[in-house]
Parts: sequence; structure tokens; C-alpha cells
Amino acid sequence: MLSNDFAVRLLDIHRYFQRGSERLDVLHGLTMEVPHGEFLALMGPSGSGKTTLLNLIAGLDKPSQGEVWVGDDRISDYPESRLTRWRTRNIGFIFQFYHLLPVLTAYENVELPLLLLPLSARQRRDRIATALDIVGLSHRMSHRPGQMSGGEQQRAGIARAIVTDPKLIIADEPTGDLDARSAQEILNLMKELKESLNKSIVMVTHDPRAARQADRMLFLDKGGLVDKPPDSFLLDPHEALA
Repeated sequence: MLSNDFAVRLLDIHRYFQRGSERLDVLHGLTMEVPHGEFLALMGPSGSGKTTLLNLIAGLDKPSQGEVWVGDDRISDYPESRLTRWRTRNIGFIFQFYHLLPVLTAYENVELPLLLLPLSARQRRDRIATALDIVGLSHRMSHRPGQMSGGEQQRAGIARAIVTDPKLIIADEPTGDLDARSAQEILNLMKELKESLNKSIVMVTHDPRAARQADRMLFLDKGGLVDKPPDSFLLDPHEALA
């Protein structure tokens, strides 16, 4: 077992897909580490392997070769049945388009992941109330998604992501569907989660201005990490979200 000094550790990761006689290599020989409590932004052009990498870290996919560690769990060796249980307890997901069920209230949407855990109704209520308070939505817990703004819906999504107290938060374009003001509020909230709850966060984003608010940026290109970002990502580092 490796040291668990890192929230995520990927060792010599290869991921390829077979299409008939053709092999499509998406990731090749990728090694990276994410320290505990880091907010990491992953950037890269379409087709660079960002989504595949995110799926490997979250245990939604397995490498063709190499090891994926999250904390002291080598999840690349886990069977799917074990991965499903592991994800429920250890990974919180934040999506670009929220993925809230429209017929459920904010409270009920946040409750969904807890229904997979052996908790009493009171324990679930306490956790939901805490999560909604953290994201500033206590006053909106009875509202359905259609009654909330985009920023409020994303806050509900973040509450759902943290309600199980996961080791790691995976964010896939979390500001991609928001206006500039709401996007900045969501990024501020994510930074607060990192600081106050010591959460480790891996975020994929196409927005360099959002990425620069993370602790560190990594760039993917053609299935590997590159030292220099593509020219399209070279913006004024002092430029704010606008």
C-alpha cells in the first residue's frame, strides 16, 4: 500500500478503447498526484482526455493499464460492485447542468445519496440541514429546481455533493452554465469548502479564469500532461471572471 499523503495518485495510466481492429489511445503513461486539501483545475482542448481522466479518478471507469489510488484505496483493482459502494461514501459529484430531479425539492434532492447509506431519518435530516446551511440554501430547502435560479440550483448540487462527507469532490465544468456573477459565487463556495472543510477538489473547466482560482492548474493535451498550456489558454492572470 502506498502512503496516503495524497488525495489522488495516478501511476502510469493508460486508457484505450478498441474500435474493431483500431485502438484509440485516450491517455498514455499519465502520472499525477493531488495532495490532500488541494483544489486542482484540469484544462485541455476537446479530446484531450479530461473526461476520461475524471471518470478514472471517480471510479466510473478503469484504466487499461496503471494504478488509480484515492487516499489509501487502490480503486483500479476494485470490482464494480465494490466501486459502487465506495463512490457513495467517498466521492461527491458537481455537474455542469446540476442533474437535480425537477419533481423533488432542494431538501429531497440533497437527501438522495443518503438513502444509500445506513442512516436513520434523523441522521439524514441533520446532514441535509448542515449541507444546505453550508451552501446558503436553508431558506430554499422546500423549493423545486424550477423555482430556483441557476446559481441556487448549483448550490443545491454542491450540497448534494458534500452531504455524505466525501473524501474527494469531482467537479465537471461547475460554472459552465452560469452567468459571471453566479460563477464567481460558486467558485468562492468551492474555495470555502476546501478551506473550512479541508476538501480535496478536482475540477475540469474550459474557462482559464475559473481555473486560475484553483490552487494549481494542470494541462492535458493528446492524452498526456503538458508543461505549457495551449496558446488559447494564455490570458492575463489578473483578469477576473467577466
